Amino acid sequence: MKPERNYIAEIRGIITDARTKAYAAVNFAMVEAYWLVGKRIVEQEQQGEKRAAYGEKVVKELSVALTAEFGKGFSIANLKNFRQFYLAFPEDQKSYALRSQLTWTHYRLIMRVEDPKARAYYIHECAEQQWSSRVLERNINTFYYQRLLSSQQNPALPDEKQTVLDFIKDPYVFEFLDITPAWPQLEKDLETALLSNLQQFLLELGKGFTFLGRQFRISTETEHFFIDLVFYNYLLKCFVLIDLKTGKLTHQDVGQMDMYRRMFDDLKKPEGDNPTIGILLCTEKSETVVKYSVISDSAHLFATKYKPYLPTEAELIAEIEREKLWLAQRMEEKAKNEKQEP
Repeated sequence: MKPERNYIAEIRGIITDARTKAYAAVNFAMVEAYWLVGKRIVEQEQQGEKRAAYGEKVVKELSVALTAEFGKGFSIANLKNFRQFYLAFPEDQKSYALRSQLTWTHYRLIMRVEDPKARAYYIHECAEQQWSSRVLERNINTFYYQRLLSSQQNPALPDEKQTVLDFIKDPYVFEFLDITPAWPQLEKDLETALLSNLQQFLLELGKGFTFLGRQFRISTETEHFFIDLVFYNYLLKCFVLIDLKTGKLTHQDVGQMDMYRRMFDDLKKPEGDNPTIGILLCTEKSETVVKYSVISDSAHLFATKYKPYLPTEAELIAEIEREKLWLAQRMEEKAKNEKQEP
């Protein structure tokens, strides 16, 4: 492009940016309007009750009147959505719930999440991470919030201090690989499949991750070692090493990852960074190995499962509950041992 014509591109950018801001402003104004309509329905027509005997009639009459005045967009189903929108986020929650970064499509998904803390989490992450409605729907359907290891204590919400556990899930779900449960993959096949879908993989890993390399070589004076996947997390300010296992976790796997993690701390970690995190992704965990290996004493070493396909809701809930029970037992044993120490 000729230098004298750069102004055309600059003006094009100004107009595009203005249109984007105008669209966002109009969108947010409509979201606020829907919330106010829902509030009006609940507080006046239905006298503040969540359900009223004459509520259905009121919504029907309102739909007829608004459709005649404003046209499409005010069906009975939509008015019920507005009402539910207000009930999900009443007056005392409006300040944090209504975000200009979120669309009505986002809110229609979030307001159907029953857990208030999960709703707050999804609102915050959507706004901060700029999740599309498709990404949000996928994360809700795969119980993203509940799969965070710290969900047993509830993941950190806005303005709360986050820990490493707020970035680790169990299980991880890789349904975007579009493979069947019986796929006889080798570890290198899984590695290739994940990197072929790197954008989706990064979204599943969570916020702050930057991919650095596969089969990442780290060397001492006498030997070379190769780590499956290496990332850097700029929020945690540390390296994150991932080792893929298509079978059951073994104590050799744990020992190897612990060695990699220590080597990274010694040879790669910049001064001021936090300790390197090691994650062993496996199809099956051995509770014995986890309990009696260095994992039980390390705050930076994790063994988690992964699902190469989308489990049913019942399977995911059962998996989360098993992890919840296991972690509770582990914490109870740890507390008991600490009490017994002189």
